[in-house]
Amino acid sequence: MRLSTYFYFLMLMFLTSCQQQTKLLDQVDKPNIIIFYADDMGYGDLAIQNPQSKIPTPNLDQLAKEGMLMIDAHSSSGICTPSRYALLTGRYHWRDFNDIVHSMGESVFKENQVTLPRILQENGYHTAAIGKWHLGWNWEAIRKKDFTKKEKVIRRKKETEIWPAQAYDWNKKIPNGPLSFGFDYYFGDGTINFPPYTWIENDKVTEVPTITLQHPIKELALEGNWELRPGPAVKNWNFYKVLPTVTKTAVTFIKNQKKAKKPFFLYLPFPSPHAPIIPNKEFRGKSKAGAYGDFVYQTDDAIGQVLKALKDINTDENTIVIFTSDNGAERYAYDRIKKYKHDSSKPFRGVKRDIYEGGHHIPFIVKWPNKIKPGTVNPQLFSQIDLLSTLASVTKSNVPKDFKHDSYNFSDVWLTHKKKPVRETLIHNTWESKFAIRKGDWLYINNKDGYHTRRQKWVIEKFGFKNTKDTVQLFNLKKDVGQKINVASKFPDKVKELELALINQQKTETFQNYN
Repeated sequence: MRLSTYFYFLMLMFLTSCQQQTKLLDQVDKPNIIIFYADDMGYGDLAIQNPQSKIPTPNLDQLAKEGMLMIDAHSSSGICTPSRYALLTGRYHWRDFNDIVHSMGESVFKENQVTLPRILQENGYHTAAIGKWHLGWNWEAIRKKDFTKKEKVIRRKKETEIWPAQAYDWNKKIPNGPLSFGFDYYFGDGTINFPPYTWIENDKVTEVPTITLQHPIKELALEGNWELRPGPAVKNWNFYKVLPTVTKTAVTFIKNQKKAKKPFFLYLPFPSPHAPIIPNKEFRGKSKAGAYGDFVYQTDDAIGQVLKALKDINTDENTIVIFTSDNGAERYAYDRIKKYKHDSSKPFRGVKRDIYEGGHHIPFIVKWPNKIKPGTVNPQLFSQIDLLSTLASVTKSNVPKDFKHDSYNFSDVWLTHKKKPVRETLIHNTWESKFAIRKGDWLYINNKDGYHTRRQKWVIEKFGFKNTKDTVQLFNLKKDVGQKINVASKFPDKVKELELALINQQKTETFQNYN
């Protein structure tokens, strides 16, 4: 009996050990994932995509040479919050909202919403977001209800009232942030030009804001405007330390994965090169496109630091690295064309906010050693919302069967270089008043104007955009990538076809089934 009992326990220990080793091997086989998300970086800023770029981007150029450059990739929106939401949820943002999260705004996510980090988290990934969030928190949960006095501030020459720093209990946890939607860890400043101006780690501030910041006291933006929203801040908050601190934290996170038993997913949304355009001193003069170019160069350097940390711990061979941007470059891009002959949107029309290509046609690079053929240039129509299905597929992650989404699986394109188009159509939108739909080489806009961003008269004159009396627009991007000539009146049948396709997709509530 004793021998049988001993044998039983011996076999139990052996089987348990085998199960643990198998589980560990399964985790090791899963690729790590890093998504570098630049802020307001245009398609034409990358040297490898634009030979006339005045900005060196050596790390991104090398990343493209080692992976796949997708040259027809798009963000969901021409502005920050909606694009980030769409990337993380696999849904067109316009199904739920259009605007950004404003100062001290609520989360855009629904309770228990399916997200990419949550899918990976449930598959054994350690998930982290470091940098710009801009998707909201429940700040009202920490506001003192007995505090009734607001503070008057000036915003764009107009007086308004906001809750001062003293109106909040900063010792409390802040609900509805990154940790509520699939991330195990968060560190960042929320949004570089939005309050509160302090660091947030997980769901609490690391230093209590004590003042209301209205305008920088000494520093001046090196290009454009500060774009600063007034609000609670820690004393002597230094905007110039934001990008270096985010970079340093990301490097530390990577180094800490050396002995980790889980694969990791790092979502790294940079605060740059979004305004305030503030490259640190050691990066000034590194480009020939002014302060913005130097800020892009510093962002490229930050990516290089993270990639070096990945290589230092011998994890680079088992990591999917993705680089992209949330939308096109800010309107200051027009001045750079005149001053430096650098076009952040080249070869496209428009900038941030616009539904012309320059507003959402963004850089996209993916590298996966020994899986994706190095130096590949892929012309397939692709959206950032497709990352959810694609990454879920390659990591063999489970997705809820009733999950409603707009995400397509591009794993075959990445791994086997499938040439048959995966995505037939793609809808572009920023504000709810204007929509565009892409199908093949054709692009239809349901408005006579695809601009949202203010532009000077010389821009229209220089780029030769021809005005027509048509109330809608139609372009053949194969023949007219710069969207200079509206051919709606010449192809009325194509206009009707795309108009109907747009309406049908806007009305559908079933979306597509997960594949």
